[in-house]
Amino acid sequence: MTRLSVNLNKVALLRNSRHTGVPDVLRFAAIAHDAGADGLTVHPRPDERHIRAADVPALAALMQPWRPAMELNIEGYPDARLIDIVRAARPEQCTLVPDPPDAFTSEAGWRFGSEEIAVLRPAIAAIKAAGCRVILFVDPDCPDIDRVRGTGADGVEIYTGAYAAAFRAGDPAAALADCVATARRALDAGLVVNVGHDLSLANLPGFVAAMPPVAEASIGHELTADALVIGFAAAVKAYRAALNPA
Repeated sequence: MTRLSVNLNKVALLRNSRHTGVPDVLRFAAIAHDAGADGLTVHPRPDERHIRAADVPALAALMQPWRPAMELNIEGYPDARLIDIVRAARPEQCTLVPDPPDAFTSEAGWRFGSEEIAVLRPAIAAIKAAGCRVILFVDPDCPDIDRVRGTGADGVEIYTGAYAAAFRAGDPAAALADCVATARRALDAGLVVNVGHDLSLANLPGFVAAMPPVAEASIGHELTADALVIGFAAAVKAYRAALNPA
């Protein structure tokens, strides 16, 4: 079974457009849980444009009765700030992305050059000491899967935004083949394989049918957009079903 981790960033982005606390991120976390989500994902960026650092301990406390069956996944760049957040919340999983602080969104994976590995190794050691699984964000055509193990990480999250863009353009075959090939190399290396970015109810059927076993999909933007039409609980249920067709 592929686990659905519901990304709450866009709920927080809407909340931050006012000073009323509405919509309440914790309320939507509870709705996701009750609708069958397997996890929650948050990305507390330094500019706090969506999830704020203060949201993380509140979510961790809310989720305490549900964990570890429902996992908390914290995403971010592996700097001292993120490591402090992770140490305090002790999520089941931490996904590291190579985003600079001003990045619009996470659209590129680690390149695994010597400078990046020098950043990753001590950060991963510190995060794993807090009891977390560590996942590295990688490109769909990542040529350096063999270097992931050397960093100490447990797995990868394959960026699926390029596949989603190709799907919208009507020609997803090459982008999908890249995701499949990278997933297979990662599985052969004994790594956990997660996926995420712009997966939707429209593009998931072909993706799921082609991919080897995937542990988890982190989905937020498209799920939140669909929730505006069908409701948040219904969207969670629909995405979980799409990830795990009968």
